[in-house]
Amino acid sequence: MRNEDELRDLLSTTATEVADFSGNPRTWLSWILYLMGELEKRSLDANPEYQERYQDLLFALRDAILQRIKLGAW
Repeated sequence: MRNEDELRDLLSTTATEVADFSGNPRTWLSWILYLMGELEKRSLDANPEYQERYQDLLFALRDAILQRIKLGAW
């Protein structure tokens, strides 16, 4: 697996490309859902026991989104 810096750069580039493709954040939802679905599928393909960890990730993501809404920061 790539190290964290390489992964962060890749995700930053991807975010820029999606934003350049469509500047309207409302359209990004489908791409975020697609990414989440692919990550879930690949994690479960690697190890079905990751289902619980994936659920934990979703709860943590929910909490981060709520924090963003309340505090305006990630």
